[in-house]
Amino acid sequence: MVIYRDPGIGPVLILQKPLQRSQTALLYILILNLLFSCSVVLGQSLPPSFLTTDVTTIRSPVDQEILIRFKSPPVGTCATFSPTQKQYTGYVILPPNKIAPIQQDYYVHTFFWFIEARTNASTAPLTIFINGGPGSSSMVGLFQEAGPCEVVEIAQGKFGTQLRKWGWDRSSNIIFVDQPNQVGFSFDKFTNGSLNLLDSTVAVPPLGVPAGQPDYTHLDGTFSSNNGSSVANTTEIAAHTMWHMLQGFLASFPQYNPALTRNNTQIGPVGINLFTESYGGKYGPLFAAHFESQNALRRSGKLPKNKTLEIRLASLGIMQGCLDDAVQGRFYPMFANNNTYGIKALSLADQQNAASSFLGANGCQQQIQSCRSAVSSMDPDNEGDVASVNQLCRNAEESCARTVIGPYQTSGRSPYDITQMMPAPFPPNTYLEYLNTAELQSAIGVAVNYTESNSIVTNAFLETGDHQRGDQIAQLSYLLSLGVRVALIYGDRDYICNWLGGEAVSFAIAAQSPAYSPFYTAGYASIVINSTYVGGMVRQYGNLSFSRIYDAGHLIPAYQPETAFTVFSRVILGTDLSFGQPVDLSNYQTNGTANATYTSKAPESAKPTCYLRKIDDTCTNEQKDQILKGEGAIVNGVLYDKASDWHTPGSWVSVEAGYPGSMQPAITAAPLESSGPDDAATTNVDIPTGVYVATATPSTSQNGSSSRGMGPKLHLVLWCSGMIMTTTYLW
Repeated sequence: MVIYRDPGIGPVLILQKPLQRSQTALLYILILNLLFSCSVVLGQSLPPSFLTTDVTTIRSPVDQEILIRFKSPPVGTCATFSPTQKQYTGYVILPPNKIAPIQQDYYVHTFFWFIEARTNASTAPLTIFINGGPGSSSMVGLFQEAGPCEVVEIAQGKFGTQLRKWGWDRSSNIIFVDQPNQVGFSFDKFTNGSLNLLDSTVAVPPLGVPAGQPDYTHLDGTFSSNNGSSVANTTEIAAHTMWHMLQGFLASFPQYNPALTRNNTQIGPVGINLFTESYGGKYGPLFAAHFESQNALRRSGKLPKNKTLEIRLASLGIMQGCLDDAVQGRFYPMFANNNTYGIKALSLADQQNAASSFLGANGCQQQIQSCRSAVSSMDPDNEGDVASVNQLCRNAEESCARTVIGPYQTSGRSPYDITQMMPAPFPPNTYLEYLNTAELQSAIGVAVNYTESNSIVTNAFLETGDHQRGDQIAQLSYLLSLGVRVALIYGDRDYICNWLGGEAVSFAIAAQSPAYSPFYTAGYASIVINSTYVGGMVRQYGNLSFSRIYDAGHLIPAYQPETAFTVFSRVILGTDLSFGQPVDLSNYQTNGTANATYTSKAPESAKPTCYLRKIDDTCTNEQKDQILKGEGAIVNGVLYDKASDWHTPGSWVSVEAGYPGSMQPAITAAPLESSGPDDAATTNVDIPTGVYVATATPSTSQNGSSSRGMGPKLHLVLWCSGMIMTTTYLW
């Protein structure tokens, strides 16, 4: 037994051989004594969820400085297709100075949640899913988008999870990672503090309830330090940390490393898929390029091969990516005034003013160029430690946000769904309450309370002007040259990273990739999702593709789960994205129209749902006043005018939903689930595994659109939920 002291969580015991049954009681006492002494020294109380005894702590097989602390959550914690699907939750722990020469004098505890594929996990691909922000948790991706389960209300004060039919574990092993440090369940060191739900701020140390504020809006808990110097402040730094995190995880779980070959002397390459969204348009390309630079150092002998693992990317998927304002910036006012829903969020005059602000002297575009020139000459490693460079890049970010992107706010429409007024009621946020229950936190062994977004991280990136740095388009071109599949996927209802700008990015990538000039002449083909439904259009040449997804806002899998899953699966399988057929990607291209011109009718704006844990983003001003005055009733984290307005869920919920420690029923058919903000539910009751392969395009109706009906409505209040609306965070 080895005792390792981690200032972030205290002493860690590493078992070097299995314990005898008679030794377990002694070990348990030792653990409690050590943890108690640690909490006394640090002047804080250890979270009860962290005292769980069913946790394994090991050193990474390839890097003894990296610790992995993990457990298997009880069955039902996140319902899956089969109770035998393995799940692991935990932390990859990096000591201080691990990413030297980059300054890092703090511990990094990166939280992960891994889920096996529904079938053939031993041979399934591996996908890494990270959300954006910067500062947004990937539990958004797990519980609102692509994970195997979604949270439902079972009764008052009781939550559970049920199978998500189109969860991405249907075709891949998948790991959701909270990064950078201090995002979601990740932390540097756990710290007692107070969370003010009225503005989502965390105070360290704890503060009393402000005068005139209801007690239930001010919660004491355990959080990360909220120290702005203990976080990454550029995408480049986050990439270094992510590489080390994956070194720890992939080496410790070799059974999930695709194409991994092992013998006594050599560890082979790992082929993985990286999917990300929104600010992930920054993360994804740079992370992948950093992985490749590390691979090159291994090949040259500058990194020891026996202490590192090659991470070889098979595909990079970017959903609703904000990659490059120099390319995408001019499409914000254009989309606001001229979109496929006929919505005029900006007048023509306001559109023209915003366009002039982008192109004019010392405007957004020129300031971006000034920022990048300064980065190239004075901060080429993008470490964010040159004050003059940070100032130029921050100026560019503020100028673009204020004069080009910001005018849209006057419309009162959601930046994440142009068809909805703010605050928009989709997707559900029920999971926020679930992740903050003691039952759930004990089940996954986390050290801190859950917060969806961390403003400390967001502000750290804003201070360096990270959004305007970098050269993601060149990085994507480089990845194409290495044979990596690059998929750009955009919903057509999102404003903040809209599809017109995404399409422009796809052409910019092709322009920097001589072998991809045929991309310009490839036409748009239908994305055939099933025998009756076309989910969008795709332009594809070789390994580069751009997809427009119909009727989807910022979080595409929440709006169009079947379409998002199908496109994702075709990307990682290397098939054509239109039909899902095997093709030779070295010369494949889609045929069709030059432009994706399909138009839709905007749905009516829905009534908002006010969530206590997202007051600022989901509640109207009137609802905020209700909360401040202590009026109304809070049931399961949602504000109602009176308690009787909450309705008990149908009996099927308690039958089909699991919760930590509950045995879920065998799956013989897929449960009904919400398929989008209009509460349309799929009626297909097949076993929820497999990927659809099309042989023909469905017949079209008279208005030229394919049949897109998704079955009868689900008349359940639990599906009518809120969505983050602040323009600070880009999921």
